[in-house]
Amino acid sequence: MATYEYLCGRCGSFDVKLPIGTAPKDYGCPVCTGAARRVFSSSGLSGTSPEVTALRAREERSREAPAVISELPPGVRPVRKRPHPALSRLPRP
Repeated sequence: MATYEYLCGRCGSFDVKLPIGTAPKDYGCPVCTGAARRVFSSSGLSGTSPEVTALRAREERSREAPAVISELPPGVRPVRKRPHPALSRLPRP
C-alpha cells in the first residue's frame, strides 16, 4: 500500500492509502465529499544512522565472504561445558 496525498479546495490536504498504481487523479474529500485533486509530494523516506548502515554493509559482505577466524580473540577464555547432572545417574554398560 502506498500513501497518496490529495488537496481539497475547501478542507486542505489529506492522505489516502491505496494499492500502488491505482490512485485516481481525483478523489472524494472525507470531510466535505467534494472532489480533491492528487498532489505529488516527496516520498516518506528517512535516513539511517551511520552505525546501522555499517552493520548492514558488514552483514551483506559476510554473505559472500564470511570472516574466518583461526583462534579466539585475546582475553577470551574458552568456556568448558559441564555435563548435565542427570547423565551421572544413567546406568553404565
